[in-house]
Amino acid sequence: MSRTGLLAQSVTLYTLFTRRRTAVTAMGGLRHLRSNLGITTMATQDELNALITAVANDINGFIGASVVDVESGLPLASNSVRPDFDLDVASAYNSEMVKNKRKTIDALRLDAHLEDMLLTLDTQLHLLKMVDDDTFIYLAADRQATNIALLRSSVNRHVAALNT
Repeated sequence: MSRTGLLAQSVTLYTLFTRRRTAVTAMGGLRHLRSNLGITTMATQDELNALITAVANDINGFIGASVVDVESGLPLASNSVRPDFDLDVASAYNSEMVKNKRKTIDALRLDAHLEDMLLTLDTQLHLLKMVDDDTFIYLAADRQATNIALLRSSVNRHVAALNT
């Protein structure tokens, strides 16, 4: 099969699974296929899980984190220490924030790329850090147990290690 045929097949696969929770598994296969076609290089599922684990171990007050596909809003890897903290919902809404921030940057004709977004709540800190153009890591932590500088430093260090 030609590269074009494989790409069309992978796009069809992606479209079929985008709205299903099983898309996480399917996207692992899609990412591998895209990588083999030379379209882009992306992290493996094990690398994404290791990233989440490393950040969780590094951050005091860790609540939850997910690596999210921007287009679909689906988490590719996730972990939460609180069962009531729904990372599927948070990932979906945060992907909309990323897309809207990109639209804002375009509308303002800024010659800039989105690196991260920080949201401060009265009890929590939320950080969205772009891993690449297609994915970001979302992290929530207890505001009393950590601070913005430690949070950002840890995430930046682990994302940089993933991208090397």
